[in-house]
Amino acid sequence: MILVARVFFLGVFFCVAFFSVSQQSFAATLYIDPHSVDVLKGDTVTAAVRLDTDEGECVNTVDAVISYGEDIQAIDISRGRSILSLWVEDPIIKKDEHQITFAGGIPNGYCGRIPGDPSLTNIVAELVFRAPGFSVGQSENITSLLTFEPGTRVLLNDGFGTEATLRTISGSINLLQSVGTTSKDVWRDIVLQDAVQPQPFSIDLVQNPDVFSGKYYIVFNTTDKQSGIDHYEIIEESRDDIYSLRWGRGDAPWAPIESPYVLEDQSLSSIIRVKAVDKAGNERITVFIPDDSMRRMQGVTVALLVGIGSLLSLALVAAFWMVFRKKRIHKKSEITEL
Repeated sequence: MILVARVFFLGVFFCVAFFSVSQQSFAATLYIDPHSVDVLKGDTVTAAVRLDTDEGECVNTVDAVISYGEDIQAIDISRGRSILSLWVEDPIIKKDEHQITFAGGIPNGYCGRIPGDPSLTNIVAELVFRAPGFSVGQSENITSLLTFEPGTRVLLNDGFGTEATLRTISGSINLLQSVGTTSKDVWRDIVLQDAVQPQPFSIDLVQNPDVFSGKYYIVFNTTDKQSGIDHYEIIEESRDDIYSLRWGRGDAPWAPIESPYVLEDQSLSSIIRVKAVDKAGNERITVFIPDDSMRRMQGVTVALLVGIGSLLSLALVAAFWMVFRKKRIHKKSEITEL
C-alpha cells in the first residue's frame, strides 16, 4: 500500500509540474512573420518583427537583438508601420556580426490588438533581406535562421521598467538555388509606390541645466507609413534672410541631424527649419521661430552675466587701486621720517 501511495503521489506531482510548465504565461511574445519564407537568387524579401501581449498586459519598450545567417544579406529596416514611435536606438544593421539591433518605446504602452480590429497592427519593424546571386559550386537550398538573441527584452508599462516575461519565436528564410523569370524586389516596389510625405510633426525647444550643459536644444519626431523615415536635416537661418527663401535652393546648407539636437545659435535669433525625409525621398519641413519672450529672457540672461562681469572687474580694479594707494602712503611716510 505504501508503494502504491508513493507511485500515486509521484504521478500527481509530475502531472501538476507538466501542466504548470505547459501553461506558463508570457507577458509578451516577439515573433517573425512569416515564420518561413522562400526567396530566389537575387530577389528581396521582407520579414516583420511582431509583438503580442498577454491579456491584461501592457508594454512600452522593445529592445531587440536579432541575428541572421551569413548566407543572406540584410539591406534595410523599415519603421513605417511600427507601433514604436520613440526610438532610443535607431535600427542598425551590423553586417560583420550578422545582427540587427534597435530599441524603441510606445508612449502610454501597447496592450495588444484592439478587440474587433481585423488588421494585425502589431508590427515592431520590417526587415529587408536580399538573396545573393550565383555562387560557384552551390546547388542545394539553404535555410537562414532569424533568431532573437538573449539581449532581447520587453519592458512592462508599469512605471518601474519591469522586464516582461518574454517568449521569442524565430523565423527562417529559405534561399532557393534557382532564378525566377523576372527579378522580384519587394522593398524596391514599396519605395517606388511611396508618394506620400512623412506625417506632420512639431519642434519642441528645451533647456535643462543638467542636459547639454544648460544649452538650448530641440526635440522632434515623426513617422512615415509607407517606406519609413530615412533621416532628418536642419537649417538655422538668420531672420534677415526670412524672405530670401535660401532654405529652398538646391545649394541650401541643410545639415543631417538626430533628435535631440543642440542649437548652434544659442541666442535664439534664428529661424529653425527641420526637414524629415522618407526612404522614397519625400520631404516634410517644419518651421520653428522662437518668440520674443524667449529672446528677451536670453537677452536678460546675457545682460545679467555681462553686468556681473563688469561689477567684478570694477571691484578688482578698485581693490588693486586701494592696495597701490596704501603702498604709496606707506612709502611717503618712510621718506618723511628720514
